[in-house]
This record gives sequence, C-alpha cells and structure tokens, in this order.
Amino acid sequence: MEITRNDVLRRDLDDVTTRAGTHGCVVLTGTFDDPFSGSTIGFERGRSTSSLVQIDHLVALSDAWQKGAQQLDAEERRLLANDPLNLMAADGSLNASKGDADAATWLPPHKAFRCTYVARQVAVKHTYDLWVTRAERDAMRHVLSACPDKKLPGGDVTEAAAPLLPGTATTQEPQPTREPAPADGTDTGSGGSTSYENCDAVRAAGAAPIHRGDPGYGGHLDRDGDGVGCE
Repeated sequence: MEITRNDVLRRDLDDVTTRAGTHGCVVLTGTFDDPFSGSTIGFERGRSTSSLVQIDHLVALSDAWQKGAQQLDAEERRLLANDPLNLMAADGSLNASKGDADAATWLPPHKAFRCTYVARQVAVKHTYDLWVTRAERDAMRHVLSACPDKKLPGGDVTEAAAPLLPGTATTQEPQPTREPAPADGTDTGSGGSTSYENCDAVRAAGAAPIHRGDPGYGGHLDRDGDGVGCE
C-alpha cells in the first residue's frame, strides 16, 4: 500500500479533522508539534497553507540513490520511498532547507530531537543496506555519543562509538555513476531535469506528494491548486 501525505499527516498531527465524504482520508486541519524546530504549527489545508507542513524523507531519496539505492530494484526503491520509518511530517521551511542533505551537512535545529532523527536514519540505512560517507558516519557518532542508550526502531541499542550496526551499511565515499536515471522518474541528483506525465509516475518514483518548487512539479499534478500534488 502506498503511504500518502494524508497518511503521514493523520499519524503525526493531533486534533485532526478530515474532509467529509473522504472516509476520513483527506486532512483539513490539525495541530503539529514539529520535531525539527520544537515549535507548534496550526495546520490548515489550503493553497497558501498546506506547504507549511511538508513530508520529509529522513534519508533523502537523492542521498539514498547516491549511496546504494541505485542497486535496488524498482520494488525495493518504492518500498524505501514509502516506508513509514523514512517519512515524517516537518516544518516546510526547514524541510526545504534540508533538501537532500545527510547528517554531515544538516541536522534539525531542535537539538533534543537529533538523537531520534539520526537513529531513524541509521535504521533506514540498515534496512536498505545503504552506505554512509566518513563525514556522515562521524556526524552520526557525534550525535549518538550524547545518547548511547538510544534504541533504534525495532529495539536495537546504538553504540556511541559505532552507530552503524555490524555487517550493515558500509562506510564509503559515493562514486560518480554513469548509469542512466531509472525509468520511473527518480531524480538522481545529477542536475538533469525531472518531469512526470501523471501522478502514477510520481508515485512510482517515490516522489509523492510533490510540492510546488520540487523537481518535476507541474500544475497538471495539483488539481486543487494548493501547491501539493499527487496527495
């Protein structure tokens, strides 16, 4: 089952109201305690307000692609893109500032959340056998040294000196790849343009929901014009 923006909003927001006639699916309003900033955001669906709360891939898909996801098959990439473990509602401006950064170049400003943030990244990279760079590994170790008893989702305890579990994600510097971008439309971060014919293509690429300003966004994907397509 595809995990949609509304699924994550219902999971991560409090006091949720939904649109009549959608079987409790489409989220209209809610209260969001943003883990990235530590602030509370009043969410209201609308053209100028929906983008205030975005859905973050904790391990950005471009980062994942460069560090092993290119070796996954299409179904495994779809699972990675839609894994609830890798999806989290977040303050829109902070999510935009993160972009495709890894732990070496971006951490949530709310320091109390950093252990959880990094532990979930480790869990995702462990699950899909993705690499980390040396700088990323060092940043993860630094964060987790403040919480050596922090458990990964699933119950494993991280170790401050070695946050990546033995025998899982390897430490490598990503090498340039000459492989073409996948036919499903995934943006490889190579700087090439991205376009999607329809929402089926967006979902197949793991890019749904797609926001105004994201690679490949177009008005044909956003029928209600709220800045968020393929919800």
